[in-house]
Order: sequence, then structure tokens, then C-alpha cells
Amino acid sequence: MPSDRPIFILGCPRSGTTMLQLMMHAHPRIAIPPETRFVTAAYQRRLRFGDLNDPARRRELADWIVGRRQSRFHELKLDAAKVTEEIVEGPPTLGSALGIVLRAYAARFGKPRWGDKRPAYFQSVDALLRLFPDAQFVHLIRDGRDCVASLKEMPWYDGSVYDAVSVWAEAIDFARYGAPGLPAGSYYELRYEDLTRDPETELRGLCAFLGEEFDPAVCEPSRMARVVPSWKSWHERTRGEVTTARSGSWKERLTRQEIALCESVLADRLKAYGYEPGGAPGAGRLQILAYEHTAARRRLARLKRVTADRLVRLREPNPPAALLTEGQVALAGGTRPRHEPPVPVT
Repeated sequence: MPSDRPIFILGCPRSGTTMLQLMMHAHPRIAIPPETRFVTAAYQRRLRFGDLNDPARRRELADWIVGRRQSRFHELKLDAAKVTEEIVEGPPTLGSALGIVLRAYAARFGKPRWGDKRPAYFQSVDALLRLFPDAQFVHLIRDGRDCVASLKEMPWYDGSVYDAVSVWAEAIDFARYGAPGLPAGSYYELRYEDLTRDPETELRGLCAFLGEEFDPAVCEPSRMARVVPSWKSWHERTRGEVTTARSGSWKERLTRQEIALCESVLADRLKAYGYEPGGAPGAGRLQILAYEHTAARRRLARLKRVTADRLVRLREPNPPAALLTEGQVALAGGTRPRHEPPVPVT
């Protein structure tokens, strides 16, 4: 039986997740939208929406999703009124409401499988599993030095080089220590360098993990680049052919001090994923201390988020899990809701 499990793409920012999103979106059965901003935001605010057994509360939630510009719902090019009614008439859970939006995006392209892409999702896998308990996660990993170099050049990035190094370390630590504890069949990782060097081999493996037939279209993500909002100028390279040209470009894009920092504090992680050191001298003591201070600050912020979430769970008026797919319904011990909107054929 064809899979209907939702798919989530994650990884350190600037690791190639947009390219992978377009590759998956090119598959005839899968639709992954440009980065949205409503899934984790809604989860964090779930107490505000109240008891979703009340249709009026579901309407308030729907209005928040479709009307909040930060959610980027407008970039999905969906009928807001229609999506709102589907949420109001749908299962009374937060995951169902959010999944209905993603499902509607897939239906726009006549595809049955839906999901989302956001690099920072590696920080929220626990929450995503509570919302979508049958989810499959695809983690794209890239040389941390290239990620740091690319992050520094982004117009939207306002962090320090120490933050950039820290976020890559956090993504790798999730892969090494968090992912092994996920449900069987729910996690898959691949390297950017392998994906760009041999897209077909890597994507055949990914499709097998997802339970999908390989389709050659996934090797040509540039054909799908039109779905990326034009204002995201930093994704311009997705409009061209898949290339290895950017792999290893950190050698020209990072300073000697930055290379020394990366190779000093990320050495074990780089080695674990097959990234060879560049032979830089060790980072200075002040650099190491600055990095450790940044990493500690980020760990504390993460601990506060986790603690706050645990407290919110004690006050949840409804279980958050979606009831839209076969797996979700089976895990809930129920039956599939009857009001399933048809998937249009385009």
C-alpha cells in the first residue's frame, strides 16, 4: 500500500535543504512547500487556541494560520477561506489543523504526500512527533565549514561566527545522539557532498526509505525552482544544475582564524562525517572561550525551551497528534475521519 506518511526535511541552515526540498517536490507523489513558519509557532502557542473540540476554537486557529504574515501562508498560494473551512470541519487536534494546510498544498499539485522543510526542525523533532507521530525525517548534512562560510554571507543572518559554528555542532549532535532514539523507519540522513556528486544514487536510497518508487525527475530540482519565492535571492543557485562547485569553498570564504576555530572545536564531528581537516593551526584561547560561552548560552536557552514545553504539556486541553493519515489514525486507535477532501488531478 502506498505510504501517506508526512515528510520533514531538516539540517543546519545553508546545508542544501532547499535543494533537497525541490528534489522531493519534483517527485510525482510528494509536495514539500517553501519554508513555512506556522508549525512550531502554533505548537508553542497551543494553549492560546484552547479546546479544539469547539469548532469556534478551530476557526480561531485557522484564522491565525492563514492571516498571520509571519506564517508565510500567502506563499503557498492556497484559498484561505477553503483551508479555513477544512480545518473547522476536520479532526479536533492541532496536528490535524496544521497537516490540513500542508495537505492542501500537496493537493494543489495533485499529490498525496505532504510535509515541510525547515532547517531548524532538528531542534523540534520531539514536538513534530507529537504533532505527526508517523512522520519521516530527512536530515541533510554538509561540511560544517561550508555551512559557517555560507551563513556569514546571508543577508538575514545576524549571529556571530561562534553562533554559526554552534548551530552546526547542535545539528550534528542531534544526528549522533538524538536520532538513534527515534522510532524505527523514521529517520534518514545523507551528505550534501554525496548528493551533489551522485544525485541518482543518493535519491534512490532516499526514495526507498520513504517507500516511494524512484523517479528521474527528482534529479532535476531546477525545474521546480519556481515554487521558491523570488525574494529569496540567496536561493538563486537552485535555478541551475546540481553542482559540486560549492563543496569545499570554505577554503576561500573563511579567514584563517575562522578555519582554525572550526577545526579546533568541531574536529570530532567533522571526522565522524568524513570531512578531512585542512591542517589549520589550533584556535587561540580567546576564540575557544568565546565559542564555549556562545555554546553554553545556546544550551541554556534550549533547556529553558524544553522545560517550558514540559510545563505546557501538563495543561494541554487536547492531545496534539494529527488524525489525517493511516498511520496517525492507527496510532490513535481510531478510524479515519470520513470527510477526506479529494486530491485534484492536474
